[in-house]
Amino acid sequence: MSSIQATEVEVAPKESVKFTKQDLTWSLSMFGTAVGAGVLFLPIRAGLEGFWPLILIAALVGPMTYFSHRALARFVLSSKRKDADITDVVEEHFGKTAGLLITFFYFFAIYPIVLIYGNAITNTIDSFIVNQLAMPAVPRWLLSGVLVAMMMGVMILGRRLMLVATELLVYPLVFILFGMSVYLIPSWSFEAMSFDSIPETGTLLTVVYLTIPMLIFSFNHSPAVSSMALAQREAHGDNAVAKSDIILKRASVMLLGFVMFFVFSCVLALTPEQLMEAKQQNLPVLSYLANVFDSPLISFMGPLVAFLAIFSSFFGHYLGAKEGLAGIAKKSAPKAVESMGEKKFNTLLVAFFFFSVWGVAIINPSVLGMIEGLGAPFIAAILFLMPMFAIKKVPSMKKYDGALSNIFITVMGIIAISAIVKDLI
Repeated sequence: MSSIQATEVEVAPKESVKFTKQDLTWSLSMFGTAVGAGVLFLPIRAGLEGFWPLILIAALVGPMTYFSHRALARFVLSSKRKDADITDVVEEHFGKTAGLLITFFYFFAIYPIVLIYGNAITNTIDSFIVNQLAMPAVPRWLLSGVLVAMMMGVMILGRRLMLVATELLVYPLVFILFGMSVYLIPSWSFEAMSFDSIPETGTLLTVVYLTIPMLIFSFNHSPAVSSMALAQREAHGDNAVAKSDIILKRASVMLLGFVMFFVFSCVLALTPEQLMEAKQQNLPVLSYLANVFDSPLISFMGPLVAFLAIFSSFFGHYLGAKEGLAGIAKKSAPKAVESMGEKKFNTLLVAFFFFSVWGVAIINPSVLGMIEGLGAPFIAAILFLMPMFAIKKVPSMKKYDGALSNIFITVMGIIAISAIVKDLI
């Protein structure tokens, strides 16, 4: 099947796929899930080698984000069951063993992100207390424990409260992130970016190769895709694929515009040496900007944006990781979970996440290292490669075969997974 045919399959009537206010809410939900620690560390990774690699990165990230998430949504909607989530769909198409394996991968695609957020928010608040408030540092074990408990507390109080909190945070986050990007424009310096000296092809491709895992992580909103796709199936039936496509397209455009403008603005406002210093200090770029800029607005708004971004994105990832771990336990040891009882089982899950996230926040490993070595490869396996495999093997997905975007997504996924091999060499 040709690329044109693949994209034209099951296109709903025009009036049925019109973008609505409800669709905008879903697109903003995708945006809020994606904008977290990754976006705040992306300028550091992407800008270390100057301006020109950013141009190639900006050209790649839009198609990477849209085509991969679209394929995952279509995979979820390929099930015969109307209420099947991603792990149910895998089990339906590939069997129970594959279902357990993918559930395991799904958990490890999201769990490192939860660990990263606990560490990143601790560093953000610690830097704010010391540098902006000029107060003595709070013992790290105490500060991290309070922050992790606060983030998880919202989830424990109920999913409804979590959804309200996320919606309240996303809207100001969109405007503040854009406002910070605009505010940095007068501080742009084009001298340090070496516009005249375009790097050699090998160097340019190496920089892009090293940045691809960070791009996948920073623009990832896969934890919210399954629930979005199922909601479209419930509301629109046979038009669910078309509705999901248009929601994800708008979300990808929003992310590309807001996030890459933010990345360019931060990179142009800092030198490569300063970006390296931010990397060594293990800080989000906005916290670093607050420390080096003599501006009251940046000093307080920078850490605030970092806090909001991490806090809003934590909810979706924590929920996905918790459901993933529960799925592993129930599939591998169903009798033990049943004898334990739902309440005790849920308490054990919460305790596991609290103490593991707290422990990592105390240890304070490199956030960039965790993203590139742990988070991104597992995300790429689930988000990039699994739907492409399904397109080749699952009869209900065959209609999407033949598109050039499938080759593109497969190559990007393999590159991201190779980050594990790179780190082992």
